[in-house]
Amino acid sequence: MVMSLSFSLVTVKPYSMSVSNKKACRSRRRFSVTRAEITVAPNPQQRRQLSKQGFPLTDLHVQEVVHRQSQIISPCSKPKLQFHSNFLNDAYEMCRNICAEYAKTFYLGTLLMTEERQKAIWAIYVWCRRTDELVDGPNAAYMSSAVLDRWEDRLHDIFNGHPYDMLDAALTDTLSKFPLDIKPFRDMIQGMRMDTRKARYNNFQELYLYCYYVAGTVGLMTVPIMGIAQESVVPVQSVYDAALYLGIGNQLTNILRDVGEDALRGRVYLPQDELAQFGLCDKDVFSRNVSERWRKFMKHQITRARFYFNRAEEGVSQLEKASRWPVWSSLILYRKILDAIEDNDYDNLTKRAHVGRAKKFFTLPQAYTRSLSNHKTKFRPSLTRHI
Repeated sequence: MVMSLSFSLVTVKPYSMSVSNKKACRSRRRFSVTRAEITVAPNPQQRRQLSKQGFPLTDLHVQEVVHRQSQIISPCSKPKLQFHSNFLNDAYEMCRNICAEYAKTFYLGTLLMTEERQKAIWAIYVWCRRTDELVDGPNAAYMSSAVLDRWEDRLHDIFNGHPYDMLDAALTDTLSKFPLDIKPFRDMIQGMRMDTRKARYNNFQELYLYCYYVAGTVGLMTVPIMGIAQESVVPVQSVYDAALYLGIGNQLTNILRDVGEDALRGRVYLPQDELAQFGLCDKDVFSRNVSERWRKFMKHQITRARFYFNRAEEGVSQLEKASRWPVWSSLILYRKILDAIEDNDYDNLTKRAHVGRAKKFFTLPQAYTRSLSNHKTKFRPSLTRHI
């Protein structure tokens, strides 16, 4: 999988139609980048450029979700089917089993939550996983735009109280208990559409948008479930922004971890213009040559991912105390993946960065300790940095 349950630990793997780049590098200029300017996040000017190019602005997406979910005063006012209690128990148990099997570390973290929140997170996890499986699962070869259209129609039915099966019913029941809007769910489906249509990303702005759709959306889904601490003094949108940043960081880490595997499928999920800045191109990725250029390029990419994790940290402490543990687990574990890439001397072309079971195990008490703190964080305004 690629997607990543931002304020959760789900991983979704980028999928795209396999399009190999048969063009060799037309020119190999000497590596003499003395001051490479790498954009960490779109600045206002770049956002305007994205708008002109027809790309929706992620900050506007977040604002819209915050506004729409804040308008849901009483989730119980949503259409709701009267499910038999045994049926619902079985539905949530199915969701729990799937989460426990495919997201073990995160699942352990959910056990600290209230029972109602546990069930809701499991239901959202399962829907996200099923959505990802459409384009990256065993039947992906049969995937088409029509399949995603039907899946989106099915999503609307779930939100209107008409689930198709038991797993859908768990999400429908969750919607009756928490102020969740359909937009981030629809946006994730849009991310799946991007996966089937796009094989290259010209710059980080394009990649950032992709990361929002397939991973940042999960943070927007789960903030209402996790809850914001009553003692929090920061704006609600700042907490949503932090959830988005964790999703972006997780997704960038997935991409960096899987560069070699994606290359074998003819996929390159790296900003093309930044590759060029370091004297690299697709051919270098496909040749799986870990050169000094590649190491310097990877250092910049890892710095960017860590930047988003640092911004995400600022919002974790604003969540309800009982919800922080799984989020910290996700954040710490994904940072360890970046550490593992460095330990491999930046060789993510022939090696897959691996975090051993022992390190994962020790992540849990470390994350639990961090979850007990409640720092009143002052959010920083700048999202762009030159490195």
